[in-house]
Amino acid sequence: MTVVSAYSYTHSVTFVADNILRSFKEIIREAGLSPAQFVADWEKNQRAIRSWMESGHLRRVVLEIFHPVTDELIHRWDLDIAYEWSGGDGSFYADMEQLKYAMKKAGVAPSHAKYDIVLQVTPGHPSVSGWGDGACRSTAGLTRHALGSTIDHNGLGASAAYWRRA
Repeated sequence: MTVVSAYSYTHSVTFVADNILRSFKEIIREAGLSPAQFVADWEKNQRAIRSWMESGHLRRVVLEIFHPVTDELIHRWDLDIAYEWSGGDGSFYADMEQLKYAMKKAGVAPSHAKYDIVLQVTPGHPSVSGWGDGACRSTAGLTRHALGSTIDHNGLGASAAYWRRA
């Protein structure tokens, strides 16, 4: 039975990690920005997300869209990780319609905007090549809008929220 649970948990991690990346790629595209660099970094991002999700250290995956000169945050998207995994015949989904609706509300970013991915982890996390400690930009002047559960596979999942000017 342990082998089945480990196998299922690995599938849950893969499903959630892949859908986090797909969601962010779509958000970048819908914001009017080129996802070329994001796609080029896909493997590096996926490796870190999967590693830290498997170890239980990943708390949040953040997409920051910012002004390249002032470094001021324009939009921010959070995917908070939920570790309520249970083996068995659970559900799995990725609610892209929910994200598409929120993308329309967040609006298009200026064409000169840039973006970064930040992974927030708990202390004691294993090291992952290509990743180090980083901090998020200030959300001063922005309002957070929670969307609720967006991605789930047997209880391992992510809840989305976005930040925009009030």
